[in-house]
Parts: sequence; C-alpha cells; structure tokens
Amino acid sequence: MRDSRGTHGCGADHYGRPVTVIATESLSKRYPRVTALDRLTVDVNPGVTGLVGANGAGKSTLIKILLGLSPATEGRARVLGLDVATDGAEIRGLVGYMPEHDCLPPDVSATEFVVHMARMSGLPPTAARERTADTLRHVGLYEERYRPMGGYSTGMKQRVKLAQALVHDPKLVLLDEPTNGLDPAGRDEMLGLIRRVHTDFGISVLVTSHLLGELERTSDHIVVIDGGKLLRASSTRDFTQETASLAVEVTDREQDLLVMLGAAGLTVQSSGHLLLVDMADEESYDLVRDAVAQLGVGLVRMEQRRHRIAELFTDDNPYGHPEDGPEGGPDDGPGDGPDSPAGDRAEEKSGTPAAPGTSQEGDGRDAA
Repeated sequence: MRDSRGTHGCGADHYGRPVTVIATESLSKRYPRVTALDRLTVDVNPGVTGLVGANGAGKSTLIKILLGLSPATEGRARVLGLDVATDGAEIRGLVGYMPEHDCLPPDVSATEFVVHMARMSGLPPTAARERTADTLRHVGLYEERYRPMGGYSTGMKQRVKLAQALVHDPKLVLLDEPTNGLDPAGRDEMLGLIRRVHTDFGISVLVTSHLLGELERTSDHIVVIDGGKLLRASSTRDFTQETASLAVEVTDREQDLLVMLGAAGLTVQSSGHLLLVDMADEESYDLVRDAVAQLGVGLVRMEQRRHRIAELFTDDNPYGHPEDGPEGGPDDGPGDGPDSPAGDRAEEKSGTPAAPGTSQEGDGRDAA
C-alpha cells in the first residue's frame, strides 16, 4: 500500500531524527460563546498517537482544522510540513480521515463506495479498483465487499470507513472515535487493525478516543486535552511507568492473604480482584509466595504494577473514569459543519455524552 510520493515531513530526516507529522503553535478556535481550542501547542511524531479527551474537549475541532476545513482563530498548524491555512487541498490528498458518525450510503456496496472515494482522491480507475480490493482484504471485508452496506453490522461499517481512509495510500490517517458503538470483541479487532496500519504499512495514525484503556494498548504516544487546552503529551511508556507496588492476583481467599501479608509487615491495599503490595525490598516476593503457598490457593499473577493512564484523572475532574463510561458520544460535533460550535455548546451545557449509537446529521466526509 505504499506509493512513490514524497514524505512531506513524515518519517525521519537525513540524520535519522524523527520529523513531526503534525505541529501546532498557540492554536486557538473561538466561537462567540465557546472556546473550542485554547492556545494548543503540541508536536506529533510518526507512529500511533492517541488523542484523548472527554466529549467536548476539542478533539474533532482540532481534526477539522488539521484537514483545512475550519480556519483557526489564531495560531498556526502544519500537517506533513504543509500549512493548514493555505495548503488544505494538498493536505487532504495526503491524509486519510475516518469520521466518527455513520456516513455510508445504505444502497451501495463497500466496493462501489471505496472505489468512489479512491477516485475522488485522484487514483485512476484501474488503480482505484485494485487498491480497493487490497484495502478491503486488509480490513477483513473482502468476502462481503459486494453486499449493500445498509445490511452491514456496526463493526463492518466501521471497517468500511477505515478502508476509505486508507485506500489512497495516505501518509497519515486521522481516526475519530473508530471504536464507537463496537462490542468488546469488535473493539479489540479494530484496535489491532489500527496498530497494523502503522506496523505493516508505515502510515502514521492520530486516533481519538475518550476510552483511555484503548489508547494505552494501541498508541506509542498520548496527547491529553481538556477544554481545548493541552494537559499532557508524552510517550505511553512514560504514562505507564512501573510503580513500587507488586500486583498480586490469586484464585480465592484474597482477604485472608491480605491479613497474612499485613501480619508479615507488608503494606497491602485491595483493588478489585488485585492486592497491591508495597515493595520494601526483594524479600517482598518471597513473603507473598510463602503466604500464597500456606493458604493453598492458586497464584494467577505476581508482577510489578504499572501506572494506568486512567489514574491521571480523579472523580472530580471532567473525565471521571472514561473507561467505565459510555462507548460513544458526539464529541464536539463533526456533523455540524466545519464552523458550527453547536456540538461544543450542547456538550458544555449538558456535560453528558450521548448514548451509544447517537448520531448527528452530516456525511462527515468533507475531507474527500
């Protein structure tokens, strides 16, 4: 799925140093009553980058600006080395976009639709058909490619949207809530596909989600925004660095084990089905092992615990516990048109994400 076009800043320079695929500098987007982005400065390097934020945090507004569909109020942004203010058409030719909401014509087959999108992206007819077949095979829809999409499941429709974002062989893809509405199995399959987009084809990915665990498993880097402001940007490894706690899981009798370890002088906390043991020294491993053996229970795992991204957030901030929340939401209104803040205002007033499957009007394919 690679072609011979120039890199436009993607990958590395002549010295092997990473080159940013997205760079923003004091980027702001203001409406009369809403500030969607507030002086956002961030660099995104090649790889898979997760953009996380609660619904209404400004994720979709940022994507519209990066695609050259909505002008920024102030500040600058570059995508693959191109200025979003003046090079929007060229950017959209090099970037794939997967919208959050359902935008597929029900009476058209996946093959017809993806070929059409490939042709709109500038591929000649023969190349469009060949690339479509390859891309649908990659996303697992080859056997179903001639069926009308109106009969597709939610997971199949998400795969079609991913296919049309990849068919013109972009240097970068922007995926807006790609797991929206999927069950756990479908979510895992989609996350695997997203990871393969980079590992198999070298395409950089910016993927948005409000489910932190998804980005923790999939992304090389994480960018966290809230209220249009940057909270933190770093590698996933930095977010999930090892702690000084030992995570212990046994088959049963967790409370008995907690009491025994406490009596042995260890500090222990219960966290669901896990016991978190503060590691005083290497002897902590032996004490846990001996206590488990004495109780005669099975040891499922004993490993040094790592931070989870969700631990950055507390109950009193806008995120709450995103992993326990709804699986979909309108974010900041990609279906409301490039310059409409309606979605942002509604989110800000209600503070409640939409129920799974809620959709807004609009085809979501301005980037074609």
